[in-house]
Amino acid sequence: MTLNKVMIIGHVVRDPEMRTTPNGANVANFSVATNLVWTDASGQRQDKSEFHNVVAWRRLAEICGQYLKKGAKVYIEGRLQTRDWVGQDGQKRYRTEIVADNMILLDRPNARPAAPGGYSAPQQATPGYGEPMAPQAGAGFQTEEATEDEIKVEDIPF
Repeated sequence: MTLNKVMIIGHVVRDPEMRTTPNGANVANFSVATNLVWTDASGQRQDKSEFHNVVAWRRLAEICGQYLKKGAKVYIEGRLQTRDWVGQDGQKRYRTEIVADNMILLDRPNARPAAPGGYSAPQQATPGYGEPMAPQAGAGFQTEEATEDEIKVEDIPF
């Protein structure tokens, strides 16, 4: 038995790049950053960022292209895949990427825009910020009362 499953939660590094293959399939490419934080032997806090290449196909690609923006917090589920090719210089190149099967936006619809570096950090405590959203019968999740410029959960096609 084998298993190839990836689950990450991170921030979108750049807006998805949308393309259509010659046979008409939509594909979205983007990157997600995750962080590892630890304390070393001397007591100093250490922080390391990992950047993950993500590829989404067909309808999921359309959804990623429409809803994901740089700085958005996102959950990606999929499988690892490594592609290889020969570059123009004749060298063999490799690229490991996550082929997404599922994507969940973790930002609230009324979240502040991302900071210049693409990451969003709260400036002050906001009531309810970071708390799980309460389930709504038959419609996924419920957010606070939506204003006209917000996306309503029931309008999201996934």
